[in-house]
Amino acid sequence: MALDCPINITFVPMDPTTLLQLGPFQTSYLELIAVAFGLICVWMMKKESVLAFPFGIINVAIYVYIFFIARLYANAGINGFFFIMSVYGWYNWTRKDSHDDRIRITRCSKQELWLNAIAIILFFIIIRMVLMRYTSSRIPSWDALTTAVYILAQWLLSRKKIENWILWISADTVMIGLCAWEGLYFSSFQYLVFTIIAILGFREWRTKLTP
Repeated sequence: MALDCPINITFVPMDPTTLLQLGPFQTSYLELIAVAFGLICVWMMKKESVLAFPFGIINVAIYVYIFFIARLYANAGINGFFFIMSVYGWYNWTRKDSHDDRIRITRCSKQELWLNAIAIILFFIIIRMVLMRYTSSRIPSWDALTTAVYILAQWLLSRKKIENWILWISADTVMIGLCAWEGLYFSSFQYLVFTIIAILGFREWRTKLTP
């Protein structure tokens, strides 16, 4: 005689924000996904591959949310800017000029270097003022500084200026500490790897530099 023992199987969707305990560190599926896409993006950028942009777009879209929750509002905003600039960079890296050539790696002129420095200072002042007046950011100066540097780094990257790597290295170094401060340990590790890859990227791009 057959037994009437119905089996009910319920599929529970994975919550990407669920916290995970990995050793002494706490993270989430969402942060792990963002870290993975971010590392692939930077490695592809080091190789001067246009495939870096789609991976980067996914990475920054996730970090808009993560940094907003962590109250790193300026860095949440800058990732929104990264999204737009990644789309522009994707276009700029694949377009061809009248000679059917694609954009090449070059250096900034002295005038461009001065303008970039002034832009970083102005962005820092404006972003810091906004953070202090309108948000509950606990570290407005550091948040504003990294954001200002990242704005120029992303702009120079989209134009294949080799100085972009120097800016990434400096800001990523600071972000290692900021993310650890906010308990985003895997993001902190991501920025450590970013720093290492950026150093390698600078060295590799230098060998391809257009005179």
